[in-house]
Amino acid sequence: MGLFSKKSKEVFVTPLLGNNPVTMQILGICSALAVTAKLEPALVMGISVTIIVALSNVVISLMRNTIPSRIRIIVQLVVVAALVTIVSQVLKAFAYDVSVQLSVYVGLIITNCILMGRLEAFAMGNSPWDSLLDGLGNGFGYAMILVIVAFIRELLGSGTLLGFTIIPQCAYEAGYLNNGLMLMPPMALIIIGCIIWVQRSKNPEL
Repeated sequence: MGLFSKKSKEVFVTPLLGNNPVTMQILGICSALAVTAKLEPALVMGISVTIIVALSNVVISLMRNTIPSRIRIIVQLVVVAALVTIVSQVLKAFAYDVSVQLSVYVGLIITNCILMGRLEAFAMGNSPWDSLLDGLGNGFGYAMILVIVAFIRELLGSGTLLGFTIIPQCAYEAGYLNNGLMLMPPMALIIIGCIIWVQRSKNPEL
């Protein structure tokens, strides 16, 4: 078997493309609409969710044989809430400006369906190592979609990436205009829809 067995690799890789939590499972859409107007908050949100889902998966996997079935959801929520609180405080301490941009959406990670879905569907029935890989895979899959959407929206909507001007001034002098529609939440949904269309057209069996 080993730490990097075929099963472990599949657990990690599958959520990245084959069963991406956003484009295939249609989870975490709300935050994808809310925090992708700029690349920086999208990156921070993606990293935060990845850390939380990976660690919560490990904790629940370690406790799975001792959690009474009737209160398992409550235990899962407590674990997730504790990790979200820690991440929120770290962001306020070391990345306050981004924390302000993310506003309430960091706290709402508690209700993110990706977390509860992975805890209930995977961590409750698998080893800590596989649960860690599953959490990382789903977190990275979620973050990947956020980064793609934010890249497109910030570049076309503001002409910048991570706050740095990308589109040269000469383009504006020649008549180029930033597309303000890209900064509106509906455009995030349209971009995600296009990603889903491309993904499923290339892999119709998914």
